[in-house]
This record gives sequence, structure tokens and C-alpha cells, in this order.
Amino acid sequence: MKNLIIHEVGIRDGLQAEELVVPTEQKIQWIKELAETGVDIIQAGSFVNPKKMPQMADTDVLFNYFAREENKLKNIILSGLVLNEKGLERGMACGVEMFCMGVSASETHSLKNTGMPISEATERIIAMAKSVMGSGKKVQVSVQSAFGCGFEGKIPEEKVLSLVNKFLENGIRDISLADTAGHAVPDQVERLFGAIIKSDPATECVCHLHNTYGLGLANTFAAFRAGVRSFESSFAGLGGCPFTAIAAGNVATEDLVHMFQKMNLRNDIQLNKLIAVAKEAAEYFKRELPGVIYKTGKIPEISKIN
Repeated sequence: MKNLIIHEVGIRDGLQAEELVVPTEQKIQWIKELAETGVDIIQAGSFVNPKKMPQMADTDVLFNYFAREENKLKNIILSGLVLNEKGLERGMACGVEMFCMGVSASETHSLKNTGMPISEATERIIAMAKSVMGSGKKVQVSVQSAFGCGFEGKIPEEKVLSLVNKFLENGIRDISLADTAGHAVPDQVERLFGAIIKSDPATECVCHLHNTYGLGLANTFAAFRAGVRSFESSFAGLGGCPFTAIAAGNVATEDLVHMFQKMNLRNDIQLNKLIAVAKEAAEYFKRELPGVIYKTGKIPEISKIN
């Protein structure tokens, strides 16, 4: 089932939460290893102010490196996150293939993350997305804090769907719902994604979930049941938005792939190679990371002996 898309975001969303700044050479090595696993998209960084987020200071360098003919990755899309027009200009200048951008459904999170109220952020992001589409490149727009906010608590579902409708009205069909604070529960996930798909079946829904309260994989399966076929995850479960109340890791890519492969989906992805990258990360950061399968291994296939 190749149309089930795995978008690996650990190099960006994972490493941005780490105090230790990972050298460019190590990031390049991990990107190459992740590309060999068979995932579909790798998010290589975000074009943000390096003074505010030094972990992402080398994003331009990374994209320029992989843009060179001798370093190009086969059958992999490299995505980059942008928050504003300046970041978009930087991404365009170094050949980003896919731009990810978003608007928070939480006023408090929006101000902390981008310095803009929701209304201004929405207007600017829509204009940026149209600019990217006009250039012939791929764009994905997200609604952040879609399932709850670490500062404000519950976010009305109507508010989330209103933002989604604004994107749809402007011709943006690749839309992610991000559980920035990790507050999502399965019935809520299924209900929200189901409402979007019902209103516009042509929408390519994307699921970005955090495992703050241990519900990451359950919510992922709920999204799958609702019809979502594109999932963002991070090797070893690294990550967490530094601008939310409790920064916790993403759903681990190897855990996600293990679940899907047990459902006989995406058997083309090299799970053992994903596990190896997760183990490398744990050794690099010298601590146990949130992912599970890199520690336990996959469920063994045991044949009964009669």
C-alpha cells in the first residue's frame, strides 16, 4: 500500500527540542540513513531565526548539500518548515521541494510560536501557500494545536474546521492537523478528520501526533480509520514543540511502521534500518528515548510446532 505516506520529521521536529545542537555532519548522516529505509518524505529543517533556535541554524546548509547532483537522494522528497515570508525566501533559494507551514488554532500558542495572532498568521500563510503553489512546488498547511492547547486547554472543533475551510476555499488541499500539545483522544481524531474528508474528499489529510499522554499510536489508528493516509513521525520518538507547555516527543517512526506492517501495510519500508537509526540516536544523546520498538524489537513471528 504505497499510497500510505510516511513523513519522517525527526531531523526538524525531533532535534529542535534538544538542548544539544547536533552538528551538520551528523544530521547529514542520519538523513542518508533514513532515506535508505524507504520512508517517503524527510523534513530536513526549519527556516527560522537561528538565534531563537540554534538547532536549526544549518538548515540552508543541509538543503544546499542535498541539492548538489552528487548528493541528491533517490525517491525521497525533502521538506522544510517555514513560519514567515523570510523563511520562505530562504527555502526557495536553496531548492526546497516541499514547504510545510501552519497556523495555530490557539491564540496563545500562535503568539508564542510565531509572534502573530491567528488572524494575521492565517492571512500570511495562505498568501505564502499560494506563492509556493504558483511556483509549481508542493505545499502542506497545518492547523497546529488542533486537538487542544497546553496553555488554553480545549480548542473548539468548529474553530479548527473554520481554519481548514479557509485553506480549502483558497485551493489548498494538502492539510495537516497537528496535535502540538498531545491532548488528542481517538474519538476526537476520528471525528475531526472524518468531518474534513466528508466535506471535501479530495483533501489530502495529514496526521501529526505527539505522544505526551501515551495516546499517540491509538490516535494514529483513529486517523487511519477516518481515512487519513499520510502520517508524520520522528525516529526514536524524538521531538516536541518548544513553544507549548509540555514538550513531548512525536509518535516514533519505527513504532508507527511496526504497527502498519503488522496490519500488512508498507512492508517495503526497512524496519530494521529505522530501528538502527533510533538506537544510534539513543547512543548519541546518551539516554533512553521515547520510542518502544527500538528497545523491544518487533513482535516475533513464532510458528506452532505440532
